[in-house]
Amino acid sequence: MNTAKTAKTAVSEPSDEQLIQRFQDGDLYAFEMIVHRYKNQLTNFVFNFLGNRIDAEDVVQETFLRVYKNKHRYKQIAKFSTWIYTIASNLAKTELRRRKRRKLFSISQLGFEDKDYDIPDSAFSPEKVIEEDFKGREIREEINKLPEKFREVVVLRDVQEFSYEEISRILHIPIGTVKSRANRGRLRLQKQLAHLLAK
Repeated sequence: MNTAKTAKTAVSEPSDEQLIQRFQDGDLYAFEMIVHRYKNQLTNFVFNFLGNRIDAEDVVQETFLRVYKNKHRYKQIAKFSTWIYTIASNLAKTELRRRKRRKLFSISQLGFEDKDYDIPDSAFSPEKVIEEDFKGREIREEINKLPEKFREVVVLRDVQEFSYEEISRILHIPIGTVKSRANRGRLRLQKQLAHLLAK
């Protein structure tokens, strides 16, 4: 009897949309739950753009600050995850533009000290060949070398596992463009990592 009750409680965890609604109604604990739910995945997402863990954490902190200040701008016509990833994506791209303007951004100086990231895709699956740390770092390096428009789609689709439709809404581009950029990004990676795939 108690076991069934416990299982029911575990299943009834609030959705993202329910949490943001509660936060809009003044429940600060709901905001804390959103932060806890999204902090790590957003940090990994932004890190794939910036290659620097500290900068990624700063962008994520700013993302949550924007959510806090603009909570009433969210309307339940889109998934909450789409909304918060759009904010993080825009902030990450702003940071990249700032770096380029100040000539501080250099691919050769990106940090590769973190864990490997696999790219689940039927045509190109690095997880099948990542057996040692240096292989993972090499894949990381090639992802960071992709042009921004390809990199953001590959990261959203193959690392964060968003659908093409969700990516289209996050980046405000047509689904056909999303698919084209994903394919072109994967082809570039496949070409650059052919020596790993052949092993």
